[in-house]
Amino acid sequence: MIYRNWQGIEIPALGFGTYELNNDEAAEMIAEAAKIGYRHFDTAQMYHNEEGVGRGLKASGLARDDYFVTTKIWYDKFQSGDLQTSVVESARKLDLDHVDLLLLHWPNDDVPLEETMAALNEVKNLGMTRLIGISNFPTALIDQAVSLTDAPLTVNQVEYHPYLDQSKVLESVRAHDMLLTAYCPIARGNVMKDATLKAIGEKYGKSPVQVTLRWLLQQDSVMAIPKSGSPKNAAANFDIFDFELSENDMDAIHDLANPNGRLIDPSFAPKWDKAA
Repeated sequence: MIYRNWQGIEIPALGFGTYELNNDEAAEMIAEAAKIGYRHFDTAQMYHNEEGVGRGLKASGLARDDYFVTTKIWYDKFQSGDLQTSVVESARKLDLDHVDLLLLHWPNDDVPLEETMAALNEVKNLGMTRLIGISNFPTALIDQAVSLTDAPLTVNQVEYHPYLDQSKVLESVRAHDMLLTAYCPIARGNVMKDATLKAIGEKYGKSPVQVTLRWLLQQDSVMAIPKSGSPKNAAANFDIFDFELSENDMDAIHDLANPNGRLIDPSFAPKWDKAA
């Protein structure tokens, strides 16, 4: 496993995502992922599977200090009072007294960011989360969030894969001593049919998915949370720690980025940084 050391806290750089898994599927796959070796698990209020994630963690038999859990607050709970109540409910569903990382899932222009950041800091001060952060924040909003928080922000979780240039966001998070967590890291499976990634993979005896995940983890300050509903695929995603991509291969994968590479762009999304 590769770890990211953030202010003395070791975070597994490869996590297990649970988007689109229902409670029963999440319970089963979290337990399977723990057997494979995953120790970083990602969920969200909007996924409606926190209860299943909690069941899976219990079934895994792992001690609480041996795994890292992230959940995310949905943007309709950003008002003070609503946010704190929602975090209490998330902890209840997960059957945990605290999570390790708590993120604001999407920016919300309808609630002052100052109010939301104050509420987020309050739940941290109450011990309901060890760390706090943001998700889907472009650079201008990263700067605002950093300026409005008392506790340092740990992560910005964003879409990141070979077809989407996130160099501006990466530069910003690194400047603020933050990490970037890549969701949708294999571009909804599009990497599997990519000729460049196939050719690189053949050199290492690895699949395009494994090459892509390795490419992400070989970048400073980057973590990734691939999801899977299959134990076989989850195990394959984890099998990326026995090889290292060359600098030329890293560059070739970076060159796959294109201006239309973004896949996740809902109607409520913020104004994104211009991609290369």
